[in-house]
Amino acid sequence: MLGDFARAAGYRLIIRDEVGSTMEEARRALHQGDPGLLWIVARSQNAGRGRHGRHWTSPPGNLYASLLLVNPCEPALAPQLGFVAGLALHDAAARVTGLTAPRLALKWPNDLLVYGAKCSGLLLEGESGAGRFAVIAGLGINIASCAQGTPYPASFLRAHAPDVTIEAVLEEAGASLAGVVRAQYFVTDRAYCEPVLAVCGEVFREVRPAAGIYVVTGLLKPEMKVEIEVTARLARP
Repeated sequence: MLGDFARAAGYRLIIRDEVGSTMEEARRALHQGDPGLLWIVARSQNAGRGRHGRHWTSPPGNLYASLLLVNPCEPALAPQLGFVAGLALHDAAARVTGLTAPRLALKWPNDLLVYGAKCSGLLLEGESGAGRFAVIAGLGINIASCAQGTPYPASFLRAHAPDVTIEAVLEEAGASLAGVVRAQYFVTDRAYCEPVLAVCGEVFREVRPAAGIYVVTGLLKPEMKVEIEVTARLARP
């Protein structure tokens, strides 16, 4: 499931048949002294959760994974990791499905949309202690099925690209995130960062990876747009 690029960067993988939550498994590994760069993947979860503690339906056939990162960046920059992690997730989905904008899009801060329907979620949590700062990135990606009766449209990747596999999605997501973290591609200039925070909660209208540069356009006001460039793929082969 992890490709050569992620493994060469030091990432490891643990696969479980069923867990309560991969994020809790990652947190347990952290408390046991794990050094990070650890992916935990489960074939199903019985206590998966999303933002605000919402239950995340987790039947077999989809990807449920959490990535444990220890001291990945300065704590002040950690919120930006969610931004680039979302872009990495979008990149992975684009690579395995062949879909591009506007069919494939990000809804800030953590949803991946296919034809306007949610097919994945991203949740980041941070923890400090014993001189270490850790971030756990939890991913839930609908590959073979999606929840029914949700208050929002939902979909899954195989509805649009029947050959997509869990293994392929994790390999691409692992490589994209490894490139981001290793190269430390975070926005550090305050003037550059503020527009990212300003569009929080808005739907990004466009995500277009080009020549290794992500350009994301979000609406601040109906008459005003801002483009944020994040070099997040230059470390990828």
